[in-house]
Amino acid sequence: MKGPLFYSKILLFGEYGIIRDSKGLSIPYNFYNGALKRDENPSAEAIASNASLNRFANYLDTLQTEQPLLVSFAIDELKNDVATGMFFDSSIPQGYGVGSSGALVAAIYDKYAQNKITVLENLTREKLLELKNIFSQMESFFHGKSSGLDPLNSYLSIPILINSKDNIEATGIPNQSFDGKGAVFLLDSGIVGETAPMVNIFMENLKDKGFRTMLKNQFVKYTDLCVENFLGGDMKSLFLNTKKLSKVVLSNFKPMIPEQFHAIWQNGIDTNDYYLKLCGSGGGGYILGFTEDLERAKLSLKDYKLEVVYQF
Repeated sequence: MKGPLFYSKILLFGEYGIIRDSKGLSIPYNFYNGALKRDENPSAEAIASNASLNRFANYLDTLQTEQPLLVSFAIDELKNDVATGMFFDSSIPQGYGVGSSGALVAAIYDKYAQNKITVLENLTREKLLELKNIFSQMESFFHGKSSGLDPLNSYLSIPILINSKDNIEATGIPNQSFDGKGAVFLLDSGIVGETAPMVNIFMENLKDKGFRTMLKNQFVKYTDLCVENFLGGDMKSLFLNTKKLSKVVLSNFKPMIPEQFHAIWQNGIDTNDYYLKLCGSGGGGYILGFTEDLERAKLSLKDYKLEVVYQF
């Protein structure tokens, strides 16, 4: 048995901001993927994944009992498959902000949800919101609180534009240009990040009036502009606003940036070789980078591993 592949995702813009109704833009990242599988000779990872799936199946059983109108699963079939060794075989790194749990949620919904909304339907805003809500409740098993966007992106495998909490739509993004000098890249921090503690710090900071003001007047403002610039193909403005966003994040989200990256972050702002921002909740995992000149950024960051996500 081997199920269909579900891909990782990258939230280009909107991390933390979407909790406060900023715009967001999430794109599939096909470099990593995962699928439901069975194996005659399971590895240690497969056995651990199977145990996790067993807990998840019990959670979903409770979820559909408590919220019968939200979603229903072929729960006996799911539990039987788990009992006979099914696991999630994934190349998506966990704790890296690229949607490892999202791909798993998408795979389970795809295989076991009854009356599921499919990619082939006319995806109205109502259907997208319904899916997002289902995925949010499913994924909260892993994170405590989830927007549902990661599984949505993984399930549909199309870019998603978040206008606000209740207004999301499928969108097109400018075509890649593989000989373009500009690029979005991932920088590997070498540290596994945990979502829940980072989100808790953020929620705690929200109690502070000054932090809320900064969020509204700077963080959300620049995030929204970046999304508009990117989708409109206005790369000149995109870099101006990404630089402003990078500065705001370095000043106000220090706990989410691994300490050894504070100086590298500042260096990008000072030299204009690249601008860094959070990828997901931060605290480790990947850091997202934007550059107008990929070769210059590579030279500047020669001690680090860069993975190019998108070129223009």
